[in-house]
Amino acid sequence: MNENQDAAVDVVVIGGGAAGLSGAVTLARSRRSVVVVDAGEPRNAPAAGVHALLGREGIAPAELLERGRAELEGYGGTILRGEVVRAAADADGFAVTLADGRAMRARRLLVTTGLVDELPSVPGLRERWGRDVLHCPYCHGWEVRDRAIGILATTPTSVHQALLFRQLSDDVVYLAAGVGMPEAEDAEKLQARGIRIIEGEITGLHIVDDRLSAVRLSDGAVIARDALAVGSRMVARSAVFDDLGLQPTSHPMGEFIAVDATGRTAVAGVWAAGNVSDLSAQVGMAAAQGTFAAAQLNADLVAEDVQIAVTRHRERGKMEAWSASRTSP
Repeated sequence: MNENQDAAVDVVVIGGGAAGLSGAVTLARSRRSVVVVDAGEPRNAPAAGVHALLGREGIAPAELLERGRAELEGYGGTILRGEVVRAAADADGFAVTLADGRAMRARRLLVTTGLVDELPSVPGLRERWGRDVLHCPYCHGWEVRDRAIGILATTPTSVHQALLFRQLSDDVVYLAAGVGMPEAEDAEKLQARGIRIIEGEITGLHIVDDRLSAVRLSDGAVIARDALAVGSRMVARSAVFDDLGLQPTSHPMGEFIAVDATGRTAVAGVWAAGNVSDLSAQVGMAAAQGTFAAAQLNADLVAEDVQIAVTRHRERGKMEAWSASRTSP
């Protein structure tokens, strides 16, 4: 493929994470021409390893993607490094434009752009994200088991988050500054599980030898903690949908692109998979969603190919009948 010219392919996959690469491999194995446009901004880049992925437990995120890219290229798929800035529908499919001016055409789109975690404005929080500032007990919980864990309450689900982390450690505190004190029923649940509720705004973190050691409150109190669980606001990377006329759907935990059970969006010819359409998807689930959406997408293309072939078959039949009538005695 010439990267400096328009090129028509069956599918352009926008996003090169687990969902995008899994979907692209599925399409390539079905002998579809497929191009993955990868901006190189994986959500899990700060993490040391990927977890709950059978057969690849603890693999570094970068290594997993490297293997996925090699698998795709082995089946004839193409990967372009770049950012899609425009995707527009027309009568012939979709025109996709990259930030550097490269352009291509596609019959279908699979959008797997993921999401961005918006964190509270606590100094130092972003720098520790994915290390000892965490969000998911299934992604990182084992690694902080039996440690002193703080729950920075930021969303309506923070009590639930605290109870999940309590399964992993006896030493959990609920830092109520973000959303205020829990309702009486929730407070009783926390107290019953031995989770201490602490009021006061968090103003900073204490870091010793590149490790979290404590959180500092506005009243000067210092609460010793080895890990801090934060409910981020998860916002789908949905800018590419603006040109397509599709707006994200609001959720108590952020925003996502709505899809049906097959991964199809409200825009004809556009599918989505992974965190852009499912805020809770871990790597394994995102990959599975990419594979499933790609299978549905391929079936849609097959149906279109069949219809085109039937139309051409009928036209040939008419032409043959007309020719026979012209030559018959």
